[in-house]
Amino acid sequence: MRVVILAAGVGSRLGNPFPKPLTPLADGRSIMQRALDNLSMRFDLSDVSVVVGFKKDMIMEAFPGVSFIYNPLFGETNTSKSLLKGLRLTGHEPVLWLNGDVVFEPALLDLLADHLDRGQSFVAVNTEQVGDEEVKYDLDDSGFIRKLSKQVEPALGEAVGINFVSAADKPYLAARLEDCDPQDYFERGIELMIEKDGRRFSAVDISSALCIEVDFAEDLSRANARIGS
Repeated sequence: MRVVILAAGVGSRLGNPFPKPLTPLADGRSIMQRALDNLSMRFDLSDVSVVVGFKKDMIMEAFPGVSFIYNPLFGETNTSKSLLKGLRLTGHEPVLWLNGDVVFEPALLDLLADHLDRGQSFVAVNTEQVGDEEVKYDLDDSGFIRKLSKQVEPALGEAVGINFVSAADKPYLAARLEDCDPQDYFERGIELMIEKDGRRFSAVDISSALCIEVDFAEDLSRANARIGS
């Protein structure tokens, strides 16, 4: 299995002059350093690839132990195209991917372990909160993801930016990411895959573990408060 971290974006909403994954946290580590430390407890870092774009050299110099994939169109495209590059360059293996601005604790990986072992494509979700600006979801009658976007109403919870695609589903997802508009988030590719190809993604509830996607200053404050508690 391969791990892909999406870290190509400018991250303008946080207002840093450097890539958002390099944002320092209350524990003294950056968001990405914390993520890599946690991932290293379960995965070989040689299996981790980081999709870079904005000020890529800063990330590449900070983390020499992983491989990198460059999205030269980072200023014109969104996560759908960065993930597409990641899927194309990781062969036929299944992929666990996450946004480069997610602050999480090791316990989250414990919650994902059984699902990874079963090889069922999934979206990690938080059912305890549904933010207006977050990607939300609902389920079909069989309990699989039906809709996945910021416009879902009513929503059962929100996606947290950590996802898995099986080897069998990977070609379908890559094809649908190709169909996405340049500014689409990767969740649109998952929606198209479900709608047009009949593939299934589970919703894995990780609400009991710390997992905060840092988009705004208040998200960073919330993450630091949790880390320090």
